[in-house]
Amino acid sequence: MEKSQKKWLYISIGFSLAVLIIILYLTINENTVQYLQKINPWFLLLAFLTHILTMCFWALRVKKMSGSLGYQIGFFYSLNLVFANLLAAAVTPAQAGGEPVRIHELYKANVPLGDATAIVIMERVLDGIALAGLAAFAMFVLTDQWKSLGAISDVMVFITWIFVAGCLFLFYLAIRRPDVVKKVANRIARFFTRKWEPPQVEEVLERIDKEIGNFNNAVIKFVKTAKSGLLWGMLFTLLYWTSEIITASLILVGLGQPPLILESFVIQLILAILMMLPLTPGSSGIAEVGATTMYALFIPASIVGIFVVVWRIVLYYFNIALGILSSLIIVRRETSHP
Repeated sequence: MEKSQKKWLYISIGFSLAVLIIILYLTINENTVQYLQKINPWFLLLAFLTHILTMCFWALRVKKMSGSLGYQIGFFYSLNLVFANLLAAAVTPAQAGGEPVRIHELYKANVPLGDATAIVIMERVLDGIALAGLAAFAMFVLTDQWKSLGAISDVMVFITWIFVAGCLFLFYLAIRRPDVVKKVANRIARFFTRKWEPPQVEEVLERIDKEIGNFNNAVIKFVKTAKSGLLWGMLFTLLYWTSEIITASLILVGLGQPPLILESFVIQLILAILMMLPLTPGSSGIAEVGATTMYALFIPASIVGIFVVVWRIVLYYFNIALGILSSLIIVRRETSHP
């Protein structure tokens, strides 16, 4: 890991730990011990296993979407790719650092850069569409649970729909006006390479034009001839988010609380949307405060802090551990096969 990445990892973890300590200080009281005596470790273990299953759904999405474009990626390679993405996502706002890692790993699996970029960006679009659809379902079907959270729920859905509309607009430009995308990309490239030698700049610009062409062709394939990739992608996207949402309910049961399936469904949707915003590295602090505020409406204050700590261990700190393990595997691969 590079020095700058380590710095942001320490900042992200440090901020998260500081917020968690404050939450525990404010919520732990004499009743907490009684609640801790009701812990069921098997459900907490099941929460970890369900989270791993969530990552498997993500890996299958990558595998199927790549396969629809004609590239055969092994499941375990895809799974390691997803794990590696988790570490970068944990240290960047909106978890945006994971995208370059996934693109790089697809490229290493002989997927052209433009096609790899199309796959990864399409994943983001599918996530946005799934979250917007699930949020709309929650708004119209789970009306009581939704209203119990106040105005923040409406704001989060509004933000999600803006995100989806923006992604669809970018895809429209990529398909119908690739010349506009090339002009913007070239201007950005010229800005960052203004001190380079002219031959190097021209080489970069030619590479950009080529990869945008590949990206455009891949998007057209998804829309026209590789629709199965979109169908499989949406299926595994829905399974991914369903599994991720269920994990919180398993943690609640493990702590001796009711699963709050419907309430947790709505809360986890709002948190997922909130964590997509570029606010803090790995959404540290935002996730902890948001979860505490909303779950405190449904579970006793004496246990809500413990719940948030376990929830972040499963969905954040465990991700970092998986990411470090995966990075070691990649480093070993790169050094043995440069």
